[in-house]
Amino acid sequence: MQADKKWDLISVASIPLIMTLGNSMMIPILPDLSKRLDVTSFEISMVITVYSLLAIPLIPVAGYLSDRIGRKNVIIPSLIIAAAGGLISGLACWFMKDPYWIVLLGRLLQGVGAAGAFPIVLPLIGDMFQREDDVSQGLGLVETANTFGKVLSPILGAFLAGILWYLPFLTIPVFCLISILLVAFLVKSPKEKKEPKEFRAFLGSIKAIFRQKGRWLYAIFVIGGICMFVVFGLLFYLSSRLEDQYGIDGVKKGLILAIPLASLCLASYLTGKKIGQNKILMKWITFLGLLLLAGAVFIAGYMRSMTFITIALFISGIGIGVTLPCLDAFITEGIKKEERGTISSIYSSMRFIGVAAGPPVVSVLMKTTQMTLFWTMTGLSVLSALLALLALRPSQGKGGAGDTKRLGSNRHHYERT
Repeated sequence: MQADKKWDLISVASIPLIMTLGNSMMIPILPDLSKRLDVTSFEISMVITVYSLLAIPLIPVAGYLSDRIGRKNVIIPSLIIAAAGGLISGLACWFMKDPYWIVLLGRLLQGVGAAGAFPIVLPLIGDMFQREDDVSQGLGLVETANTFGKVLSPILGAFLAGILWYLPFLTIPVFCLISILLVAFLVKSPKEKKEPKEFRAFLGSIKAIFRQKGRWLYAIFVIGGICMFVVFGLLFYLSSRLEDQYGIDGVKKGLILAIPLASLCLASYLTGKKIGQNKILMKWITFLGLLLLAGAVFIAGYMRSMTFITIALFISGIGIGVTLPCLDAFITEGIKKEERGTISSIYSSMRFIGVAAGPPVVSVLMKTTQMTLFWTMTGLSVLSALLALLALRPSQGKGGAGDTKRLGSNRHHYERT
């Protein structure tokens, strides 16, 4: 890793960390929010879902704009919007008698900001480094920051809510301000500037990418969405079960929720350091990680003890943790820089769809049986593993996940395809 990029990378990594905190802090406090706001379990799941609803269509727009006007010029205003959304939700809880709908409005605005911040991180990492090993390590650090935010968020969210129940909302502007300052002053934009393509030519190049690379791109989009669906769905399930059936809340609940996320974080970090540019290795890590996820979730469905369920979810975190850095690397290293922002943003949209769908779907499945819930998660995980096995067909070289011929030593091959 280039030494002169150390602070740039730390600053960029603050974005997924803070965006994750802004969303995942809500998971441990949802049961309490449901009581405070006097709404049902399904309605309170909308606090997570609405965050992603408007973000999903806006993410590709942000990616396109970042390709044309620069990554920082999209990221910083987006962080300001996310801060405003958190502030609106917090002030509504503070001053209003029935704040539920204003809370959702603030969360919607926060999601709009997130749409222009976190998804732009992936192409920005690709812009920052020339060597693909450095890109892979940078993506691993970013994914680790993302997952570390998930580990920290249930503990921090429960702790803050223990002081003041709506304090997690009010801390979001503070976190965003920190990231704004880091990105504004420490991230240096790449010196090379190319004239952006006209929209028609740009759209044509995107269509050409999907014609040429569509099979593996679609597979990665679906796998990423399913991984996020499983993560947020199971977190919602675990948070509800711990409080409703076991009477565990506060920081203790946050610590238990952090256990599967800790395994996800560590696995993501180690994988990002090891995969380098070996696309064949990435494929098999992805496939085996998804099989591990499927097996762990399937076993969890037969468990009645919360201890054993938590252990099974710890193992499932490892499966997702080794998968995500590989997906990021396939996207970033397999698409040339001019279109990288848009393609990675479409990928981020699919992940946001998973985040949005997880809690409400699980809230409905929890009204059936535990087996139905976990079999559904298992089936989706198996589907992801099959997609990884059949659709990702890389060579040993440096192209995308669908390249079928050996690419030799030409490190810029992927920028020409």
